[in-house]
Amino acid sequence: MKVVIIEDEELAAEHLKVMVTEIDANIEVVAMLESVESSVDWFRTHPAPDLALMDIELADGQSFEIFNQIQLKCPVIFTTAYDEFAIQAFKVNSIDYLLKPIEEEMLRQSLRKFQHLRKTFGALENTLNLDELKAMLSSQKHVRPNYRDRFLLKQGTKLLPLRVDDIAYFESKEGLTFVKTHDKRSYLIEYPLEELETMVNPKAFFRATRQYLVARQSIDKIQVHLNGRLKITLKPLTEDELIISRYKAPEFRAWMGE
Repeated sequence: MKVVIIEDEELAAEHLKVMVTEIDANIEVVAMLESVESSVDWFRTHPAPDLALMDIELADGQSFEIFNQIQLKCPVIFTTAYDEFAIQAFKVNSIDYLLKPIEEEMLRQSLRKFQHLRKTFGALENTLNLDELKAMLSSQKHVRPNYRDRFLLKQGTKLLPLRVDDIAYFESKEGLTFVKTHDKRSYLIEYPLEELETMVNPKAFFRATRQYLVARQSIDKIQVHLNGRLKITLKPLTEDELIISRYKAPEFRAWMGE
């Protein structure tokens, strides 16, 4: 069985590959893709695999963008950090949805479910209802109404309360996550960006790139960049150049109130 893994976190992708091949030695991972763009390019130039394991949030946008550009002819198991209500709603027409962090037994059950369906119904077409997925993704902010208004940060033997309103952006760097305040202080925080996205209000914070989750109040400049991309400058300044992909640019424009 040929499987494609679409996951923008390198360690998560490698871990998923190891679990899949350990569960079933007959599974061949034929591609590991990290973005909407690379996934679209791959599916346009390769025969459809038997199954795709697909993260919802990718480096350059949400994975349903793939379905906007190509007709995907394989079943999909989605991986997601969304809470249980959203996951259950997604299960209407999909093969399965796995909540991160993915446990081996849950993945094993999903693969068994796929194999059972394939044996029962023969070759499976992708059963994703894209309209329902879009609606659920756009409304998932309502599923989790109680967003954090502060974090308690560990500073040696002390705990430091930090208000969310004081945060300029979260940054992922070398496997660690840091929080930068509007007054240029920097602290280590124990949560990965993917989890922080579910903890702060999406009206106030935007996942600009794979490495940055930024507050609206921190955005200083927005410039049109090459190929429909956007370049943003934050206050305080970041060490890295922040380029929003052309796939994510429309979402960012809408978030900024265009």
